[in-house]
Amino acid sequence: MITVDPGSAVAPFEQIRAQIADGIRSGSLAAGSRLPSIRQLAADLRVAAGTIAKAYSALEADGLIVTSRAIGTRVATGQVHSGKIQTAAKRYVGEANGLSLEEALSAVRAAWDGRD
Repeated sequence: MITVDPGSAVAPFEQIRAQIADGIRSGSLAAGSRLPSIRQLAADLRVAAGTIAKAYSALEADGLIVTSRAIGTRVATGQVHSGKIQTAAKRYVGEANGLSLEEALSAVRAAWDGRD
């Protein structure tokens, strides 16, 4: 379920984009699954249609979704993280107990920048 926190410092389109991307990469949104139309999702989330269009455009640019008048907006194939990556992520989340999401992501970014 996609939600938008109006009090968040993160722009609504980015909240939506990130939640859909995470669902696709985790496999909870399966390849070929149809996403709601821009108008429908905008109405459901009570945001402007342009907000949804911007999120969908970013997801399409990242290759996570495909859009066609004939088939609508669907999840692209081959976008799920491997089981090994998902297991490592769950292990890290367990180890990062007590950290905020931003602190945990900061640790990942620091490790990413320090890799050889």
